[in-house]
Amino acid sequence: MFNFESMSEKNFYDIIICGGGITGLLLAKKLTDDKYFKNHKIALIEKEDKNKNDRTISFWEEGKGEWDGITYGSWNNAIFISDEYESSFKLSPYTYKTIRGIDFYNYFKNKLGDKNNFKIIKDKVLKIRSDNSFSYVKTLNTEYWAPRVFTSIPNLKYKKQTSIPVLQQHFIGWFVKSENPIFDPKKLIFMDFNLPQKGNTRFMYILPFDKNFALVEYTLFSKNKLKKEEYEDNIRKYLKAKNAGKFKVVEKEAGSIPMTGYNFSKHNKSTLLHIGTSGGWTKASTGFTFKKSTNKIENLILYLKKNKPLDKFENKTKFDFYDLLFLDVLYHHNEKGKSLFSGMFKKNKPQRIFRFLDEKSSFSEDVLLMLSFPIGKFVKALIKNLKNTIVFDLL
Repeated sequence: MFNFESMSEKNFYDIIICGGGITGLLLAKKLTDDKYFKNHKIALIEKEDKNKNDRTISFWEEGKGEWDGITYGSWNNAIFISDEYESSFKLSPYTYKTIRGIDFYNYFKNKLGDKNNFKIIKDKVLKIRSDNSFSYVKTLNTEYWAPRVFTSIPNLKYKKQTSIPVLQQHFIGWFVKSENPIFDPKKLIFMDFNLPQKGNTRFMYILPFDKNFALVEYTLFSKNKLKKEEYEDNIRKYLKAKNAGKFKVVEKEAGSIPMTGYNFSKHNKSTLLHIGTSGGWTKASTGFTFKKSTNKIENLILYLKKNKPLDKFENKTKFDFYDLLFLDVLYHHNEKGKSLFSGMFKKNKPQRIFRFLDEKSSFSEDVLLMLSFPIGKFVKALIKNLKNTIVFDLL
C-alpha cells in the first residue's frame, strides 16, 4: 500500500523515469539536454549500478551519428546465408554499428552527472499507481510522485493473453578469439541459416571485429527458450565447422526479447507512459529496439511540450499491422522462418528492407516487400486479424 502521508515535497519530481536501461537513459539525456525542461526536477530510479557489459546495442543509420564516439564496431557490408539463397551486399547509404553496453552506460553517467536538475536514485521500484493528476512510485525504501512518470520496467501482462501471438527473440552470444583467421572484419553476417532448424527459426548472427575476434550469437525466433547448453553447443559446432581451431571466450551475453503485436499502450495512463520494450517500442518483427526507441523519444520530447495526457501519445501505424501479420505467420509456421527471410532478401534490395524496418518505406515499397512472402499464408493471417478489435484500432 502507498503511504500518502509520507510523500513529502522532497519526494516530488516533475518527471520520474523508472528503469535506467537503454531507453530510460536515452530519455533522461534528451530531457536534460533540452532547455525547455531546465527548470524541471527529474529523477531516474534504477536498482543496479550498471557497471557491467551486459549487452550489445546494434543499429544502422546513414552516415555519421550521435553515437560514433562510443561505437565499438561498424560495417558497410553484410552477408545473408541460407541453403535457399546467399548474398553479400553493400549497405550504403547505411552503416551498421554496435556499442558495448558498458560504454553506453559510462557515456550517460558522464553526460548526466553534471545536470543540476537531475538525480539518479538507486532503489527498486515495487509498484506504480496512477490517477488523473499524478503517478505514485513505491520503491523498496520510500515513495515518490510526479505528474509525469515513464517506466521501462518489464510489463509481463502480454504473457497472460492468448489472442495475440507472442514469440521470443532469444539468444546467447560469445565474444570469441579464434586460433585461425575465420572472420571477415569488413562484413557482418546478418543471418546464417545453414544450421539445423529443428522446427524453428534459428540462425547465427556474427559481428566480426577482426579476422580472429567476433561476437558469435546463436539466435532463435520461437515460442520457447532453450537450455543454456543447447545454445552454447551450437556455437561450438559452428566454430568447429568453420575451422576456428582453438578459441577463447572473452565475454558472453544472453537475452530474450518479446516479439508481439500486443497493444502495450493500453496500459498507459494520463500520467504514466510505458517506454522501451515495456511500451511496445521493440520492432515486433525483428526484435530491434534501439533505433525505434530513439525515434520514439524524439517524438515524445515534442509531445511533452504540448502538455497533453501521456496516454494519448501513442499512435498505431500501418507498420504495426504489417508486424502483426508477419508474426502471426511466423508463430503458426515457425519452421518457415528460413524461407520467409530468404525470400525477403532474394527479392528485395537491402536498402528497401532497411527502410521498411525503419518504418520509412513508401506504400509501393511495402507492397513489393510483401510480395516476397507466400500470399496464401498472409491472406489467411489478414482475414483472421481483421476480426481482432486491436487491428480495427489500427485501421
